[in-house]
Amino acid sequence: MTFEAGARRVHVIQGEYKVVNDPDVVLTTILGSCVAACMRDPVVGVGGMNHFLLPGSADALAAGGDATRYGVHLMELLINGLLKQGARRDRLEAKIFGGARTIARFSNVGEQNARFARQFLLDEGIRIVGESTGGDHGRKLEYWPSTGRARQYALTGVETQRTVAMEQRPAPVVKPVENAIEFF
Repeated sequence: MTFEAGARRVHVIQGEYKVVNDPDVVLTTILGSCVAACMRDPVVGVGGMNHFLLPGSADALAAGGDATRYGVHLMELLINGLLKQGARRDRLEAKIFGGARTIARFSNVGEQNARFARQFLLDEGIRIVGESTGGDHGRKLEYWPSTGRARQYALTGVETQRTVAMEQRPAPVVKPVENAIEFF
């Protein structure tokens, strides 16, 4: 049996984070200029991943930005999710992926995302044990939270273009159901 033969794949899309304590789960995502922070507590075997589009700050959120797009929001959610599952902050270790410069004519938001993630983790006292950021191509990422193993695949030019198109789409808006019933 190979290492990933029994693995259950859980995909993390832009604006999401996942925390798991199941050794048979591999978290996956596809990144262009977005960044994914992968964190875990190796003692209790809990780990997770987030996927953010923009670095962001408290000011961006206060100005009415969509919180799920910003690293500051998703980093906090990931850390808090890990702590709720029994992780201890002093044992957390992190790996950072993504942050490619996928569109040459725009500002390098990928570099800004990677810089933000590094600084955030430094400020929080979370040790960075691995990083693969920058470059001109997107990445497909697989992360096994129970072991900390990570594997990435470089995307081709066409795959990177698709990833850029997905990143440029506005975040989905969840509309309330029109025939909802409210109970008091």
